[in-house]
Amino acid sequence: MSAPRTDSLGNPVTLRDEGSITAINDFVEGFIACEARAVNVLQAQGDASALVQAYCAALHMFAESADAPRHARPFIEQALAHAPQASEREQRFVAAVAAWVDGDLPRATALHEEQARVHPRDLASLKLGQYHCFNRGDSPGMLRLALQARQAAGDVPYLHGMLAFGWEQCHRLREAEAAARHAIHRCRKEPWAHHALAHVMLTQGRIAEGTAFMTSMSDTWTGLNSFMVTHNWWHQALFLLEQDRHDDVLALYDQQVWGVAKDYTQDQINAISLLARLELAGVGVGERWADVATWLERQRLADHVLPFLDLQYLYGLARAGRHGAARALLHNLRGHAKSRTEPHECTVWQEVCVPAAEGLLAHADHDWARAAQQMGQALPRLLAIGGSHAQRDLFQQIWLDALQRNGQWATAQNLLQPQCNAQPQSKRLARQARQVNRALGLPD
Repeated sequence: MSAPRTDSLGNPVTLRDEGSITAINDFVEGFIACEARAVNVLQAQGDASALVQAYCAALHMFAESADAPRHARPFIEQALAHAPQASEREQRFVAAVAAWVDGDLPRATALHEEQARVHPRDLASLKLGQYHCFNRGDSPGMLRLALQARQAAGDVPYLHGMLAFGWEQCHRLREAEAAARHAIHRCRKEPWAHHALAHVMLTQGRIAEGTAFMTSMSDTWTGLNSFMVTHNWWHQALFLLEQDRHDDVLALYDQQVWGVAKDYTQDQINAISLLARLELAGVGVGERWADVATWLERQRLADHVLPFLDLQYLYGLARAGRHGAARALLHNLRGHAKSRTEPHECTVWQEVCVPAAEGLLAHADHDWARAAQQMGQALPRLLAIGGSHAQRDLFQQIWLDALQRNGQWATAQNLLQPQCNAQPQSKRLARQARQVNRALGLPD
């Protein structure tokens, strides 16, 4: 075993092969910067060092697929076997990834929280902890993690991007914008900060400003992982959709949002969400559903990694006319929900995800009354399934559409008008409001 070295953030690392330090830094820097080079750690997988093996295991888990734990397990078993020779920081990270592979997210999150307190410059651990909090709807947990590192790692631009998104998901928009702009000032190519600021501007109805901002930053979206590049273009598409620039949205879908990594979960849900929003806005999407659904039918009928993902897979299949596949997914989802034992998972799968799934399928089947009823049951607790405010807004839009089509105009008006007040630049919402007001005999 070589003498301990440090990664690019100054954290000591224990390596059997000193040459692995480059791969270690590619993972750490690539992960926190949302860059594709994070996968370079796999080039060092022959190094049995605990941290190298744990990073390789984490990389496989990010596939967010049912077979991800099986692919990750050989690496995490190696990491556990060599953990006694590693440092206390490395051992804790190994234990956190092992808990993730085992499906024990409360333990994984608790270990990342402890790591943030004891080793606040371990930003790879911190970002992974934020990822788990995000997927469980724990936005305060995301923010607390980043705040732990503010003093020790304030020189790292990417920490401020993590802070920005934590603030934004906690509805602290002023602090979110300040943190995002600070990150961008220190490093213009900080796509997570661009993403956080896009959230702020969309929430505040700064539609034209958001469009211009994302356009001005888009030249830096190079060398990113497929999620980050497609998701930032997805955010730009949302700004354009609010302006009724439908041809531009379709062009972005074809050129930037769909097609980078068609087999990846996040690319799939970006595509599903954007096509669904286009159709809800009255835009024909042609044959675009078919290609997405082919991948969903091939991969996603029994994944059940995250409820947030399953709901979109099901809706994508149903919108594409793959009704047999959609019903098979719903059947499998119900069985998975019944098998949950951890309290949070029991609640989120059984009491939130299943009703929402039934409502989504009903909407796709034009059963407006059932869609309105089931979505209405799930939506007040939808935070628990994870995802961001902007992402979960898709389900709110589907519910609103079901209410309108079911003639529940008063309920629709009470949901829609506050959104119009918050986003006066949105032509999409203004069109919807005119329709609702006409139905109710109200003036615009």
